[in-house]
Amino acid sequence: MQTKFINNPENITSELLEGYVLAYPDAVKLADENIVVRANPKPADKVAIVTLGGSGHEPALSGFVGEGMLDCSVVGDIFAAPGAQRLFKALQLMKREAGILLVVLNHSGDVMSANMACQLAERAGIKVAKVLTHDDISAGIDANVDDRRGLAGCIPLYKILGAASEEGKSLDELVEIAERYNRNVATLAVAMRSCSHPQSGAVITDLPEGIMEIGMGQHGEGGGGQKPLVSADDTAAEMVDLLCRQLKPAAGSKVMLIINGVGATTHMELNIVFRKAYRELEAKGMQVVYGRIQELLTVQEQAGFQMIMALLDDDHIEYLKNRTSKAPYWTTIGK
Repeated sequence: MQTKFINNPENITSELLEGYVLAYPDAVKLADENIVVRANPKPADKVAIVTLGGSGHEPALSGFVGEGMLDCSVVGDIFAAPGAQRLFKALQLMKREAGILLVVLNHSGDVMSANMACQLAERAGIKVAKVLTHDDISAGIDANVDDRRGLAGCIPLYKILGAASEEGKSLDELVEIAERYNRNVATLAVAMRSCSHPQSGAVITDLPEGIMEIGMGQHGEGGGGQKPLVSADDTAAEMVDLLCRQLKPAAGSKVMLIINGVGATTHMELNIVFRKAYRELEAKGMQVVYGRIQELLTVQEQAGFQMIMALLDDDHIEYLKNRTSKAPYWTTIGK
């Protein structure tokens, strides 16, 4: 039984991208099959920021292509990484003397495609550096970084890197800015209803009514274990506590707090969660210098949210708050 407004399931990715670039022609265009680029390219003497990932998470990741953010997004099928050859084609399109910074979320398919494409790029004389995002802390405080998945914490990083690149920072400088952010960002996801796969209709994970899971992954993968659903305040307080245990912020720390809706949770709920999380951080002596409530990276009709927290240095704050972006899904609110 059809449950979504789609046509042939095999054409979902191509049709959604076609619709997207038709809606925002001043910002984005398709450079090749499933490769979204800026409509007005950045000068070649500035580093290009490129990312990759599966479709089905809209507006991520292509919604953040545009002046002041990403230069290129390479799109895979639903919940699937694009192949190395498609990514290599994008790196060829972005080739420049200043170099390319490739931002990769820590998921096995994305990492495999990125490693293979970077090897091909090196042989072709394309200057590429790679940054791996791994902000999901559901594996535990002592977990190896390599075991931590990439969640929506990559989106503010696109803004930081895009702004720094526009300023003229070198490839090495951008890598340093990104890794400093990576060391001080943490994300937790909570779900009370899983998503389905839009091509097959199959439910990814079964969550009984009245049950939630803190630590669920980007595609409905299991995380921290199931427990009875509790109030917004109790959920937010528990998640803030877990994020603070990971980041170990000092009193007076300057903090970014983002609540990312993952598809089927109302903005009413997200606002209530943000309110409690903000008050919890305030009570711990921290200063929330950047806040945002938005659907940045969704998981179809999954009900829940991702809480993203980062300890920011002054340059990160400057790039987040005071630099304009023209990426379609960042400019809907703020700069």
